[in-house]
Amino acid sequence: MTRDVRTWIEINQRSLHHNVEQFLKLIPKKTCLMAVVKSNAYGHGLVQVAKSLLALRSFSEGGWFGVDSIVEGLRLRKEGVKNPIFVLGATLPSRLEEAAKENIIITVSNFEILKELNRIKKPPVFHVKMDTGMHRQGFLSTDIPKVLKLLKSYRLRPQGIYTHFAAAKDAAYPTYTLEQLKKFNRVVSDFRKAGFSAKGGSPSSPGYGRAGASGGKNLIRHAAASGGALLFPEAHLDMVRIGMGLYGYWPSPEAQIAKRNAPITLRPVLTWKTVVSETKEIPRDSFVGYDLTERVPQDTKIAVLPVGYWHGYDRGLSGLSDVLVRGRRVRVLGRVSMDMIVVDVTKVSKVKAGDEVTLVGRSGKEVIWADELALKIGTSQYEFLTRINPLIKRFIV
Repeated sequence: MTRDVRTWIEINQRSLHHNVEQFLKLIPKKTCLMAVVKSNAYGHGLVQVAKSLLALRSFSEGGWFGVDSIVEGLRLRKEGVKNPIFVLGATLPSRLEEAAKENIIITVSNFEILKELNRIKKPPVFHVKMDTGMHRQGFLSTDIPKVLKLLKSYRLRPQGIYTHFAAAKDAAYPTYTLEQLKKFNRVVSDFRKAGFSAKGGSPSSPGYGRAGASGGKNLIRHAAASGGALLFPEAHLDMVRIGMGLYGYWPSPEAQIAKRNAPITLRPVLTWKTVVSETKEIPRDSFVGYDLTERVPQDTKIAVLPVGYWHGYDRGLSGLSDVLVRGRRVRVLGRVSMDMIVVDVTKVSKVKAGDEVTLVGRSGKEVIWADELALKIGTSQYEFLTRINPLIKRFIV
């Protein structure tokens, strides 16, 4: 079925729900699932994915949304999302009051933002982030005495505490992840000893506003993303943050191999389609595309597709990738242009303008997923998917 656009994304709600249910079966019932919809839901469409998730009762009753910024959080609130929204990235001091007003939970990962919270009459709910070995965002373990002192002094009570694993998706090297988890648990113990209850909190409790350092609600602890959730059950804690797994991709081939005998299956959610804009026959020895990089060795029927690297179809795929036309693989010829690619349809009968073409997804018995294309250009499915142009229309199917 073609649509009134030249290229579009289809989000398979059934596959999305299947993936959520797979992770819900994997984690303890007391553990909450945060759906990481940051970066336009990994290219799938922020609003479309959020609405699809809320249509699943097992998620909508208690599930969280993880976003990159307050901008994404505000967009979800504008769309009527009532579930907890957690900002994983940095929040500018100028947006703190707005976060509080809209019930958006923020990350506190440095002293500057912690001190800014003290200047606000009603600060937003926040989680303290610990750097246990990623060496990116978060407080180091040596910072903890000062963090605890300031929290008490400012009468601020964090709702939660969390960290991020650097290599949890590498099943062959668990040592570093386990060491990170050990460091994190020590920090949790430090919070408990300082008077902050850290026995394991309920992600459904709001925990808003200022409070004394003692007598607060239990802290929500979270550490595992998709890789950690799949490979390290001891890291499930009170909440897991599921990103790539939500969209049907294993975080790494190693993780998939390690879980090959486990009763868990993931189904890719996103299909990317376009249409044939025109076809023509070109004679043998004709060049195709910019810079004369491809010359056809025989008379060839070509089809022009109105997508290119501006849409997110990487230029590195020039001459390397296939697309699916009428259920068959056909090769991209020459350079990927800004707004067009050319494919060889010589061996596919009756191809004409208006025919549907699958760039990512299934057509007949053939399938091309994002990890295949990412491998061809030396990157990950994470990068390939998030680079799909957000202006392309997304449809829930």
